[in-house]
Amino acid sequence: MPLSPAEFLRRRIVGKVRAVFNDVAAGQRPVEISDEALFQRDSPIRMVHAGVVSMMVGGIRSLLLQMLHPHALQGVLDHSDFRADMHGRLRRTARFIAETTFAHRDQAMAAIERVNRIHAQVNGTLPDGTAYSATNPRTLAWVHVAEATSFLAAHVTYVRPGMPAAERDEYFRQFAVVARALGADPVPETERAAAALIDDLRADLSASGASREVARLVLDQRPPGTPVAIQRALGVAAVDLLPPYARTMLGLDRPSASALPARIATRTMSDGLRWAFRQL
Repeated sequence: MPLSPAEFLRRRIVGKVRAVFNDVAAGQRPVEISDEALFQRDSPIRMVHAGVVSMMVGGIRSLLLQMLHPHALQGVLDHSDFRADMHGRLRRTARFIAETTFAHRDQAMAAIERVNRIHAQVNGTLPDGTAYSATNPRTLAWVHVAEATSFLAAHVTYVRPGMPAAERDEYFRQFAVVARALGADPVPETERAAAALIDDLRADLSASGASREVARLVLDQRPPGTPVAIQRALGVAAVDLLPPYARTMLGLDRPSASALPARIATRTMSDGLRWAFRQL
């Protein structure tokens, strides 16, 4: 029986999206969803991390925040080929999130152990001679809280504006499981604790020409096949969600005339992909 036009379109959209997030040429397949994952089906973390568009917006916002931490930034500069393969870096991060959220718990823990082994090799010195290490608990805490607050902010903005406070706190408690396994400390378990931790860690942040350069690369990167207008809308949406201090430090203007069209486009894309992946 031939497919209906709607079903043909749905499958085509799903295939295109999966090709963006998986190295199809290398035979990589999407992460299989398991009932024996670290987290139960339909729990807050699985609902938040299931949104393709909101996670892309949150991921961009998270990277921009992370680059304000000099230790995290220097690790990227010294031990990453991000300039040549920004898409590959983002794709690997997205797969790690998918594995630790949706895959069987054994696969999730294997992914965490793999990242811990990589982090053990990432160390060096800042331009001022200060030593840095990717295993520093406080640096990992900043990376984690930047991710958690960004993913949640994008989800609340573009998927579920009325998400109850209790579920938002449960999201932080669940994501804390992964953060602690990666060595982060301290790790917030409520939305209020996350805000307090950000206030505390802001003393560790600094702006530099390098952080602004990486921010521009993050905003300008475009996965193969992605229309320029879509990538631009996602970037504007991410910058729009940044706290004012972060935009100032990164030399980014708050979106004004472009903000509303970007929000509308991002919400439309979010709803469309949730339909395609049968999340509505």
